[in-house]
Amino acid sequence: MSIWFKKVKEEYGWMGNMAPYPIKFDGKVWLTSEALFQGMRYDVVGIKEIIRSEKSPMGAKMKAKKFKDQMVVVPMSAEDVENMRKCVRMKFDQHPELKKELMKTKGVFIYEDIGNRNGERHKFWGAKKISENEGDGQNMMGKILMELRDEYLME
Repeated sequence: MSIWFKKVKEEYGWMGNMAPYPIKFDGKVWLTSEALFQGMRYDVVGIKEIIRSEKSPMGAKMKAKKFKDQMVVVPMSAEDVENMRKCVRMKFDQHPELKKELMKTKGVFIYEDIGNRNGERHKFWGAKKISENEGDGQNMMGKILMELRDEYLME
C-alpha cells in the first residue's frame, strides 16, 4: 500500500510543505515549512525576511525565485536535502498531532505526487504516479517523511 499526497486540502495534504503549520526557528515564526525551506537557501537577512513575511507558501516560493542569483544553497544539493530534513523535522516536532498522524502510516510507502508537473526538480522531490504503488522520480520528500516516521517509531 502507498500514500500519495499532493494538495493541502486532500487527505494527506498535511504532509506537504505547503500545509499551514507554522514553525519557530531562530526566534522567528515561519508560516509554513516551505517558507522556511526557501529562506534557508539564503544568507542575506533581508531576503530571508522578505520570504518569511509572505502570507502564502507559494508566495514565499515565488519571492525566493526572484533572488535565485543570491542563493548560497544549490537546489537539490546535499545541503538542500539536509535543510529539507531539518524543516520537516521541525514541523512534526512542533506539531505533535502531525507526528501522531505520521506514525499511523507505519509500513506504508509515501510519495509526493507531482501530478502533471515535469522537470528535474519536481521528479527530485516527488514522483509522477505510474500506479498505486509505483512512481517515476526520486521522491526525496517522501523518503524524508518515511525516515522521520521510522525514527519516531523507534523512540
